[in-house]
Amino acid sequence: MSMNGTMMQYFEWDLPNDGKHWVRLKEDAPHLKEIGITSVWIPPCFKSVGQGDVGYGIYDLYDLGEFDQKGTVRTKYGTKEELLEAIEALHEQGIHVYADLVLNHKGGADKTETFYATPVKEEDRHEELGEAREIEAWTHFSFPGRAGKYSDFEWHWYHFSGVSEDVKTGEQGIFRIEGEGKDWAPDENVSDEFGNFDYLMFADIDYQHPEVIEETKKWIKWFINETQIDGIRLDAVKHIDSEFIKNLMDYVRAEFGEDFFFVGEYWHQGYEYLEDYLEDQDYAMSLMDVRFHYALHEASKQRGDFDLRRLLDGTLYKANAEQAVTFVENHDSQPGQSLESYVEPWFKPLAYGFILLSSYGYPCVFYSDYYGYQSEEVDYDGCRDIIDKLLYARREYAYGNQNNYLDYGSCIGFTRTGDEEHPEGYAVIMSNGEEGFKEMKVGEWHAGAVYVDLMGNREEEITINEEGSAVFPVNADSISVWIRKKD
Repeated sequence: MSMNGTMMQYFEWDLPNDGKHWVRLKEDAPHLKEIGITSVWIPPCFKSVGQGDVGYGIYDLYDLGEFDQKGTVRTKYGTKEELLEAIEALHEQGIHVYADLVLNHKGGADKTETFYATPVKEEDRHEELGEAREIEAWTHFSFPGRAGKYSDFEWHWYHFSGVSEDVKTGEQGIFRIEGEGKDWAPDENVSDEFGNFDYLMFADIDYQHPEVIEETKKWIKWFINETQIDGIRLDAVKHIDSEFIKNLMDYVRAEFGEDFFFVGEYWHQGYEYLEDYLEDQDYAMSLMDVRFHYALHEASKQRGDFDLRRLLDGTLYKANAEQAVTFVENHDSQPGQSLESYVEPWFKPLAYGFILLSSYGYPCVFYSDYYGYQSEEVDYDGCRDIIDKLLYARREYAYGNQNNYLDYGSCIGFTRTGDEEHPEGYAVIMSNGEEGFKEMKVGEWHAGAVYVDLMGNREEEITINEEGSAVFPVNADSISVWIRKKD
């Protein structure tokens, strides 16, 4: 991550299925560079169970929108050629590209197979609901449309650890596949929710199987060479054998260099789970700071009743700032989605001010918060102008030490002192209650300087006193970013 690196999640759940997303991204590359985006997280770019799929219903990892499979050549977002052109356009602007990798499961198999499996309890996957019996399920992936190009590997029932349907009887549930050495991933390597949370959906991949490990390594080398991506966002890591993930990261970095970036999505509010996971991974990856997102969500719902000093309680950001990718919203938290925990629009400027202007974490801007989104649940224009201003402040002024002013629950502030190359610094103040003010220090070397609110929410001009301090005001339910007035 570069100095003051800023990621953008360049998609949301309800994008139109028009196949034009990669083209839009390519055209947007110069603008993204201009506003200060240094990396872009793209949606899953692989062939899924159907053209309209957001990308998490993975069918063929070798099909990036190139083969006629599942009734379509392109994915929801476009063709392989358009994808590669978008990545190239971003690289020309010096922007890194992170691919969204779905390794947990496969969907949309080409044929069914018959094998032995044991039904287990949804609430406790260690508890069997009956004897092992012969079931029929969708587990044979032969990829006829690709006809062996790039890899002739075919997936069979023994490459998976579980399925959710017995086609023979029509019974739905969770079936643990039986066979030599087969079981869920070891308890300590996956989330312990439901006893063992290895199984999430579709046909669950068995990362204890040597053929699976070998093929996945072969595939990831092909994929990175083919696309030239700079990093990977790992979907649903709490459901995937952590030992396998660790080995895969080591393999990728041995092939493509130590700087190859990994961020995992471990969706849990309990900080200790994320901390344990980071420890298991020797701190070799970043994680999305899920608890911090929920804190922003709660603050936006509770308004003035929320103590802003508690935003960081139990977050990764507090204990592992280096490893935290901070985000306000994502495709799963937006209204109508599985993990809905929407941050109300009034609070978004404060939330983005917090993640973009403080010195911790690697912030991620959400596509729809920037470009707006319309769905059945919500009609939101986004806060593009506000994010642009905050990104400008991050790029130009977010340097040097940070001093926090957390003496009051509904009004908090912090200053950055600047450094030799960026001597200016700034003072940030936000309120989730009434209009407020705070005396804060920006540094003696700014004595006599005049500061104005970059956000344009306050009209005053504030003069810094001899000690390098001033009293900075903020409106109710608002944020102000005080910077040196330009001559």
